[in-house]
Formats: sequence, structure tokens, C-alpha cells
Amino acid sequence: MADQETSNPKPEITSSESSLPDPIAVSSIASIKDLIKVVTGKDIDETDRTADYGFAEKLPFPFSAIVGQQEMKLALVLSLINPLIGGVLLIGPRGTGKTTSVRSLIPLLPMVEKSSCFYGCTEDDLLSGGTDAVCEDCAQKYARNEPLTHLEPTRLVELPLNATIDDVIGQLDDNLSNNHPMRFKRGILSRADKNILLVDEINLLQNEILDAILDASAYGSYTVRRSSLSATLKSRFSMVGTMNPQEGVLRPQILDRFGLRVFARSLSSVDERLLAYQRTQIYKSYPHHIIAEFEEETTKMAADIENAQHLVRQMEIPNPIAKLGISLITQLKIPSIRAEISLFEAAKAHAAADNRDKVTKDDLQAVAIIALRMRNSHSKMNDDASLEEEDQKIKTAMQEIFN
Repeated sequence: MADQETSNPKPEITSSESSLPDPIAVSSIASIKDLIKVVTGKDIDETDRTADYGFAEKLPFPFSAIVGQQEMKLALVLSLINPLIGGVLLIGPRGTGKTTSVRSLIPLLPMVEKSSCFYGCTEDDLLSGGTDAVCEDCAQKYARNEPLTHLEPTRLVELPLNATIDDVIGQLDDNLSNNHPMRFKRGILSRADKNILLVDEINLLQNEILDAILDASAYGSYTVRRSSLSATLKSRFSMVGTMNPQEGVLRPQILDRFGLRVFARSLSSVDERLLAYQRTQIYKSYPHHIIAEFEEETTKMAADIENAQHLVRQMEIPNPIAKLGISLITQLKIPSIRAEISLFEAAKAHAAADNRDKVTKDDLQAVAIIALRMRNSHSKMNDDASLEEEDQKIKTAMQEIFN
């Protein structure tokens, strides 16, 4: 995703790419990465601010208005484009905008096909496993040519820090009669199906809750058993976790479950900190105003993300490029196979964000650090010097292999 002048149009898809779906109308900004850079220094008009009438509304801070944090913003956008990346872990001290950045994704979330069934049955289940793979109600719907799914916006589902295991996986519904076929209350994991799951302060969760989340994330479903009742529920979601390493660390096997690992560091520039303060104060007093100021950028980015989602499904990684990536991983002595998955899927998303249909070594280089850092058990999350040393080690290995 090379830097380009913002006036350059995006490259057109050639006739050789006719097998791809028609791209959605996108902005004149060269790439999502360029758009993030353009809005960093944008001035906000001081006039015509909407008055505060005292009504409480959920108005997320504009994603484009977040100052700095380029690595964090890029990782979050890539995870929206390609959920196969495996989620994002945001690591940093308090006040660095981790949770704000995740919540600001809400206006960028695309439409997604959701199951209309309590158990999450879809037409794909029928095609792969026949009527035995869906519940009785859905099998009857299919026989009547009724759809099992519908389109709705992707949602951000948040896991409260004080959630219990029953809140997470579901529980018996005492309000229903004993002969009711669905006596389970759906838990947070079930409601997160085909959505984004935000797990704030993930390092402070109880082990049983964290294990349940990670198992559901790995398998895309989970089974609840209560007395003589049981139910298997779909739980396919992209997980974003946040944590402050000063308050505790995560086990290496849990770190490995996240596709991308990002450090949200405090802003070091005086100008950036001043700009962040000014935008925050405007948002607190006049949220509609700052949202309107960045509405154009938000619309463009949402369209680009939706377009990239279509492209990433047809993305190719040429064998020579894939071998370069694997050579990088083996040179770094990373044992987990999840390293290849995260690196290649992130590279696909990076290429799609640049409106291309093939991964290049530049895409691997652009995502290698956030995909491969902290893959070895000796990594020290709360030691800045050790983390910097590991990042430099990845950069040195890339120079040797890609050049």
C-alpha cells in the first residue's frame, strides 16, 4: 500500500479480473491508509455548532478524527476487511484511545448476512451437511423455500468486565414453561455471532470466561449443557481485546490466539497532543458537530471497506510471495502455525484495501510486525526495551529476506 498523492484515482480492475464481483463505488482517495493520513491534520470549522439539548445518544467519536495511532487504526481496519485475520489485541497504558478507537468503528461496520434462527442455522449448513446440520424449524423453512438468513448491520457487542459465565454462554430461562423448546437465554457469545466482540481489560477476566471466549472464537460455535438440556450455538465473531500491561499480562497461549498485536502508545508530539485535546473537547460539548465535520471521510472509508471485503474473497497469494512469508516466520523461529494465518490474511486485507487482487511482498512487509510480534513465549509485554528489540529483529529479518 505505497503512499500516493490523494488526487490520484484508484487503479481500475482490468478485463483479466472479470471474475471478481463489481467493485462498489469508492472514493478518490488512493487508499484507506492514505485517507487515515489525510484526516490527521484536518481543521474543524468553528461555526454552526449544534446545541446540546440534553438528550443522551450513543454517538461514537469519529474514527477519522482520532489523532495519531496509525498502527492501531490500520490493524482495526484490516480486521474489518478480513475477519479471518483472527482479531486484534490493543496493548497500552490508560488514556491512549484503545476503547474509543474500537467504538468509533461502529459507523464503518458493513452489512452482514445473519441467521434468523435461534441456533444460527444457515443455507451453508444445509449445503455442507444436509438437513441434519440444521434444526427442525429451519429444515421445514427450507422445504417451503423460505430464507434462513437476512441482512442487517454488523454490531459492536461489548463484554462487561463484571460478566458472569452465564452471561457469556447463556442460561436457562426460568420465565418459560418446562415444555418450551427453547429454554435458553442467549449469552453474549451467541449475540456476537457475525459481529465484533469488544473485550475490554481482557487480562483481568476470569480464566473460565476467557477460555470460553477463546474456544468459541476458535471453533465458531459452542455447546451449553444445563441439566438434561443442551444447545449448540453459532459464535463466529471478530474479537478485539484491550489491556493495560501494567495491570497484568496474558498467558502466551492466549496471546497467540490474536491475529494482530498492536501497541497503543501515548502521543509524543506537542502538536498532536494539542490537536487530540481540542477534538476531544469539541466532541464532549458538540458531538454532532465533529461527527458532521468528518462525515465525508467516514462515508468514504465505509465504502472503501465494503469494496475491499468483496476483493479479499478472491485474493490470491502467489507461491513465491507465500514462500517469502514462511521464510520470514521460520527465520524468526516462530513455532505457531497461526503466524502464517495472521500474516497472510492481513496481507490479503492490505492488498484489498489498496484495491488490488494479488498480494505482493510490500503487503507482507506492511503487516509483518503487527502480525508476528510477541509470537515467542520469551516476549515480555511490560518491558518496552524488549518489545522494541523484538520489533527491530522482525525488521532486520525482513530486510534480509525481502531484499
